[in-house]
Order: sequence, then structure tokens, then C-alpha cells
Amino acid sequence: MEPGSNITYFIFLGLTQNPKEQKVLSVLFLFFFILTMVGNILIVLTVTVSKTLNSPMYFFLASLPFLGLIYSSSISSRLISDLFFGKNTISFKSCKTQLFMEHFFGGSELILLLVMAYDCYAALCKPLHYLVIMRQGVCVVLLLVSWVGRCLYSVTQLITIYGLPFCDPNVIDHFTCDVFPLLKLVCTDTYVIGILVVANGGLMCIIVFLFLSVSYGVILHSPKNLSQEGRWKALQTCGSHVTVVVCFFVPCIFMYARPVKTFSINKSLSVFYTVITPMLNLLIYSLRNSELTNVMKKLWRRKRQIKF
Repeated sequence: MEPGSNITYFIFLGLTQNPKEQKVLSVLFLFFFILTMVGNILIVLTVTVSKTLNSPMYFFLASLPFLGLIYSSSISSRLISDLFFGKNTISFKSCKTQLFMEHFFGGSELILLLVMAYDCYAALCKPLHYLVIMRQGVCVVLLLVSWVGRCLYSVTQLITIYGLPFCDPNVIDHFTCDVFPLLKLVCTDTYVIGILVVANGGLMCIIVFLFLSVSYGVILHSPKNLSQEGRWKALQTCGSHVTVVVCFFVPCIFMYARPVKTFSINKSLSVFYTVITPMLNLLIYSLRNSELTNVMKKLWRRKRQIKF
């Protein structure tokens, strides 16, 4: 039994109670999961092995799939397993671990997108000073800051939930442990805590999204002095970033930048940014990046030649 609680486990209602629908969804999500895992691993290995993809942009581009690998593994794998085997319970400790992993790696991706916007700005607006501004040490520090910042945020969320008294019924109307569904099971008044959660998570999503919107507005306005080919490449790169930002932040803002209240669309949005968005990130960044795809093809051909 956990401190401040008279229950030791939670029961998920999941996405559906229909066994046939559960099996269909498990197979569908498994396909998305495998595609995401294989694609992200390929991107990380390609950037790591290749000697040509050594710019700061690809350093961050490899970090994003790495976060996606762990994030998808912590959320999607559990969802697929629960759907396929019909398991719908989770211990209090496992719930805390899942909550931490979700906010840590999901939030690290949020800050990493901000760092990638800064990298894009430096490359297009300060091309002569780009290698000085985004030198290797700076890139590593920016990545570490994003991780440390989200670790502190995730620990804060975890401490907030851990000290609350939970009582029966211990049924979570969701498929994962998240802050708002858990707050509905608390025995005491959660009004103040709900405001703190929104201020902590939702406000940060809005601020980062607004900052990214302004940043990409400046970036997209800057290539007017470039050649037509350079302008098109810049717009293509930024277009990929903007698409990922919209796919990630719109559901995030709706989920966390509002009062503690559940809607029927909550679980669908959660599926979107936990299962679909990591796969979309992969497709957007790989298929729209001709340099990356060409290097992948060359490495694959070289591997086949060595094998045969």
C-alpha cells in the first residue's frame, strides 16, 4: 500500500471493452510500433555511422528518434500488450514509473524541437557564423539542458501525484497513467493542484509553441536573399519542422492547457501523440530529407555488396 493511498493498483478502462476491437487495435498499433522502432533505429545508426551527416542538424535529428524510441517503448508497448492479452491492471509503482517516463521523454522532445528551431535559425539567418554558434560543445550542452530541465519537471509532477490520497473506485478511464485521469481518483479537493498542473505543463506548452511560431516566422522570412535552390531547401527543411511542431503541440496544448476535466476525445488525442506522432515524425524527417535518404540508400547498398 502506497503512502497517502488505500489502493495498490489501478484498473484501465482502455480504448474499448470489445475483445475483437482490442485484437484489431493491438495488431494495428503493433504495426505502427514496429515501423516507428525500425525507422528510428535506422536514422540513429545512419547518422552515427555516416561521415557526411556530421552537422549539428543531424546531431539533433538523431537525438529526436532516440527519444522517440524510449517514449514509444514506455507507452505503446504497454498499450499493445494490454489490448492483445486483455490485461487492464497496473500497480501503483508501475503507474508512477509510466507517468515519469511519459512526461520526461515527451517533454524532452518538446524542448528538443525548440533547440532544433534555434539550429535552423542559426543555419539560415547566420550562415557565416553557424559553425561557431552551433559548435559541438554547445550542441551537447543544449541537449543536456533539455534532459535535465524535463527531469526536474517530471519529478515535480511525480511528487505532486505521489503525495495524494487515492481511494476506490481505482478505475482509470484511460489506457495510460496520466495526471488528469489520476486526479479524478483523488479523495481530496484537487482544484489548487489542478491549477498547478496546468501552470506547470500547459503553460509551458503554450509558451514554447508561441516561441516556436515566432521563430519559424522569422526563419521563413529570412531566405529571401538566398538563391532559388537555397530558398527551396530552407523552406523544405522548415516545413518539416513546422509540421512536426503542429502535430505535437496542438494535442499537447488541448490536453494540458485547460482545467482538469475529461472529454471523450482525450483518449483519441493521447493515441495520436503517443502512437501516431512518433511515426509521423519519422516519415516527415526521413522522407522529406533527401540527403538523409540518399545516405541510407548508399549504406544499404554497401552492406549488400559486402554481404555478397
